[in-house]
Amino acid sequence: MKEKVLLGLSGGVDSTAAALLLAEKGYEVTGYYFDVAGNNETGRQEAAEVANQLGIELIVEDVSSDFSEVVIGNFCREYTRGRTPNPCIICNPNIKFKRLIDHADRIGAKYIATGHYCKISKDPASGIFYVTQAENDEKDQSYMLYRLGQDVLSRLIFPLGEFSSKEETRTLARDNKLTNSEKKDSQEICFIEQESNYVNYIEGLGYESRPGDFIDKEGNPLGQHKGIVNYTLGQRKGLGIALGKPAFVTHIDFDKNTVTLGNNEDLFTDKVISKGNFFTGDNAADFKGKEIYAKVRYSAKCEKATFMLAGDKIITTFEKSQRAPTPGQSIVFYDGDRVIGGGFIE
Repeated sequence: MKEKVLLGLSGGVDSTAAALLLAEKGYEVTGYYFDVAGNNETGRQEAAEVANQLGIELIVEDVSSDFSEVVIGNFCREYTRGRTPNPCIICNPNIKFKRLIDHADRIGAKYIATGHYCKISKDPASGIFYVTQAENDEKDQSYMLYRLGQDVLSRLIFPLGEFSSKEETRTLARDNKLTNSEKKDSQEICFIEQESNYVNYIEGLGYESRPGDFIDKEGNPLGQHKGIVNYTLGQRKGLGIALGKPAFVTHIDFDKNTVTLGNNEDLFTDKVISKGNFFTGDNAADFKGKEIYAKVRYSAKCEKATFMLAGDKIITTFEKSQRAPTPGQSIVFYDGDRVIGGGFIE
């Protein structure tokens, strides 16, 4: 009898290719589409068309209530406090993979799978499962998955982890004559329409952000900002102020409602503080003072670092200074190519 696997099926080419690879390996695949809007008829139809082409069953679930409370609520609150959240990092453990595990149990599926570009490895000595980096550095998505626990990782398959490029994924879809082989990658924030932007979205939900002062690093006023929700650390464009030289957002103070502007050099630091840290089956103390690798945003490269524990915080010291470690984003720790944990930047 074939082993059952429940696959997150978005209707995109990545999850479709993942389904093909799983079937080739002899799994009985069922698709799962979670509707974060509750009424996304286009998304539901695309997932259904793909499932029909693949000849697999499809489970469709409205997760809009939980998604709105857990992901969208956090997203809006963080921005209005001058922080820059990453909604995928909140969604993955609390919505997407939680629901995949729940439905896998209901249908008797031993495994779950997604179209993420990364791999799963198991330490032979400890038996601990890890997310590890994909063969394709440019597409590697391990950063997004650092908060998944052993209950998920022990049942998780990433079929695309061995692919070296997105073109390889599209070629597989083309060879199987799938209609979505040329479909563009999904937008960065799945719940915001492409023609909109995050500021309009947040304000449309009734969140307010009062105007305040732009200041320099000595605290001298430079002009008025439109509300801190409009800015993020390292931002240069769209500031709405002319200082006669390039200016960057170097600090946002929610309590004082100020946005500090400075030079690009002011954005670099070799120390990053994080809270809400999560480790993948390891004890953080095991890595205290040891050389590891870390990255402060999804698109950053891993850099050598060490960290020390300070109560509920971790202080990470990088070998090379990092540009604009942004409050609300995550710092993710790696031991070689495997994710060992991470936390939210303060």
